[in-house]
Amino acid sequence: MRLYNTLTRKKEEFIPMNPNEVKVYACGPTVYNYFHIGNARPFVVFDTLRRYLTYRGYKVKFVQNFTDVDDKIINRAKEEGTTPNELSERYIEEYFKDAAAIGVKKADVHPKVTENIQEIITFVQKLVNKGYAYEINGDVYYDTTKFEAYGKLSKQSIEDLEVGARIQVNEVKKSPMDFALWKSQKASEIAWDSPFGKGRPGWHIECSVMSTKYLGETIDIHAGGQDLIFPHHENEIAQSEACTGKPFANYWVHNGYITINNEKMSKSKGNFFTVRDVLKEFDGEVIRFFLLSAQYRNPINFSRELVDQAKNGLERLYNAKNNLEHLLKNAIDENIHQEEKIKLEGFEKYREKFIAAMDDDLNTADGIAAIFELVKEINSNVNEKASKVFVEKSYTLFMELSDVLNLLTKKDEALDEEIEKLVQQRLEARKNKDFALSDKIRDDLKERGIILEDTPQGTKWSIKK
Repeated sequence: MRLYNTLTRKKEEFIPMNPNEVKVYACGPTVYNYFHIGNARPFVVFDTLRRYLTYRGYKVKFVQNFTDVDDKIINRAKEEGTTPNELSERYIEEYFKDAAAIGVKKADVHPKVTENIQEIITFVQKLVNKGYAYEINGDVYYDTTKFEAYGKLSKQSIEDLEVGARIQVNEVKKSPMDFALWKSQKASEIAWDSPFGKGRPGWHIECSVMSTKYLGETIDIHAGGQDLIFPHHENEIAQSEACTGKPFANYWVHNGYITINNEKMSKSKGNFFTVRDVLKEFDGEVIRFFLLSAQYRNPINFSRELVDQAKNGLERLYNAKNNLEHLLKNAIDENIHQEEKIKLEGFEKYREKFIAAMDDDLNTADGIAAIFELVKEINSNVNEKASKVFVEKSYTLFMELSDVLNLLTKKDEALDEEIEKLVQQRLEARKNKDFALSDKIRDDLKERGIILEDTPQGTKWSIKK
């Protein structure tokens, strides 16, 4: 497998430090609101990376943090008349609901800033002791001039970076590029005791501490959105490598931006959508399918038309699944034929195409294309005359590839039972020549998005998503 490494600006063969385990840290949300569609992309992309690495035989330890204390949380809590802890806990719970809706599996560890304060203080103290940080009036800053490699991720020198930097009012740091590791307490703000005085962590330090705590001083993959390359990830590298003397992460993987109707998402433009909003109109699996329809580093445009196209594409896959399940249930011939064995061998090339696509920097777009090509072959070759073994093996391959992307997961047994009962009632009505009842059942199901198709082997149904 090859991954594009932001650190080297090229695709590299992925070689984990431990051949049996991959350590991945992905930056998680700041929990003061529902997450938006732009946040959803890295959640889905790196969930898929984790699933694919597992499919390829690796044991993956996946850590994704929650930033549960920062300026936005403090300000939002004041507006709502609640505490930062109550606000963040509420939105962590809501995060898990929306993440589950788009098929994102929980991380092995979801550490929170507030649960790692002592470790953060210890980390900051080490940087002070080693001369990489300095304390002024209860604030602790990282001295970027002391880290020679500063800028290596964003490929900019300190001099270039300083051109656009500004020192904020009341800041007393030595250089515009220096950043806060610890912030002294402001009036009535949440704070913790430390050797530097009461205060709270800066933003960047949390990920260095939690990654090191749960995954070790050097990890295989650090993942996040393109917008985090600078300053967040650049600063993580500086403080982590200064503290440990070791490389922080061997591969830096970043997803591209999402635009809304070809414009940058912005609250001021009114094109800012939370996933909770989008879920009111589209199924979560449709959103996931849409986000995987482009290679993760490419920009992707979010529009109703494009999500509708994704919905139609996913519907085609579900129809293929339902058709195979119908054929499997009604297959009579148990013994596979020689020509079917040859066709199955031909189907194998689509697994190879899928793996080749995913091995090429997690190209889910081409991976999905390989699944559609397999579906086309199955539709052309697997029919009512097929043996049960042929249908079963075709179905297994199709579902194996779909499962890597966590697609085609919807299964409502209660709904299935209800529909099967109505299909049987319709069959009885037709036998009794009660065509009015037969048509009514069909029309009622159609209104619910259930499409019936009468075949020589019986009536099969599919869900229009």
